[in-house]
Amino acid sequence: MNKVILMGRLTRDPEVRYTGADSSAVARYTLAVDRRFKKDGGDAADFIQCVAFGKSGEFAEKYFKKGTKIVVEGRIQTGSYEKDGQRIYTTDVVVEQQEFAESKASQSESAGNFEPQSAPSSAVGEGFMNIPDAVGEELPFA
Repeated sequence: MNKVILMGRLTRDPEVRYTGADSSAVARYTLAVDRRFKKDGGDAADFIQCVAFGKSGEFAEKYFKKGTKIVVEGRIQTGSYEKDGQRIYTTDVVVEQQEFAESKASQSESAGNFEPQSAPSSAVGEGFMNIPDAVGEELPFA
């Protein structure tokens, strides 16, 4: 079985080309995927090449931009080609499904456009409501 699921942010806008007589879209983009365990406490990420064909490629061209957080499902495909007399090996994720991993509002928050909102007056501390002490005697689980 060859199946990959990734979540990360685009490192740049997708590069899209149209090929063949039917002008089918081929979108290439790189995902920066955070590593679970980081060396020396610093940030660590893997930069994974992805390629989306057809309607998926058109969707990427229209909606994906640098910094967009997405989830990609697909398969790993390896290949090679000759360049200047040297063999170059490639590894890509061929996208089968792709979708946004956060809302547009979350994207602007992570981009620094976040303006904090004040908490409702009935909230105390971490979003909990203040419950009078006398109510505790009536609760079966208190």
